[in-house]
Amino acid sequence: MQLDFQKMPDGLIPAVVQDAATGQVLMLGYLNEEAWDQTQAQGRVTFFSRSKGRLWTKGETSGNFLQVVSLHPDCDHDAVLIRALPDGPTCHRGTTSCFEQPEQSALPAAPVGFLAELERLVQRRFQHPEEDPNSYTASLFRKGLPKIAQKVGEEAVETVIDAVSGNRAGLPGEAADLLYHLLVLLTASGLSLDDVVSVLRQRHATISAGTRRE
Repeated sequence: MQLDFQKMPDGLIPAVVQDAATGQVLMLGYLNEEAWDQTQAQGRVTFFSRSKGRLWTKGETSGNFLQVVSLHPDCDHDAVLIRALPDGPTCHRGTTSCFEQPEQSALPAAPVGFLAELERLVQRRFQHPEEDPNSYTASLFRKGLPKIAQKVGEEAVETVIDAVSGNRAGLPGEAADLLYHLLVLLTASGLSLDDVVSVLRQRHATISAGTRRE
């Protein structure tokens, strides 16, 4: 995978970093050829810092690394999109993205992006319950899979009741409860939204191809 560094007067190519899970744009940095090679070799985003005048791996001080998921040069090979998973806040000011201000509300995520963000928090509660042992999510994991599955069933029934009765005011809340508990159930089962979306994509491809599923 090549970039055309000779095309740029200073040999630096702009790199936009996007959260691979939520789709949120996290930051903009610059790559020279050495930074590009190191990013590909190590799987962590490394830039050339214009202020420091050297290679700079994002997170080398804070520990908030950007783990590379995929790399996408543009059509002219003089810019690149990096899809990555952040280990923590990307901005040095403690915000998720460098394109949001600390004194303002966070940039709104697209609906699917927010579900991915919520799933990330649920997974963290599962992997590190000691961080917030009093959280509702952590308590569900302690109760085990049968109890979580029971909650999904209860929320599904309540969602159906509101839908059938025409309760438009209550339906979004019940649907929200159902989606949340479904994320918890998937996590407890060792699965993720990606696994569900993968099935949906396969089914969509089958339908688009004009074949009928039995």
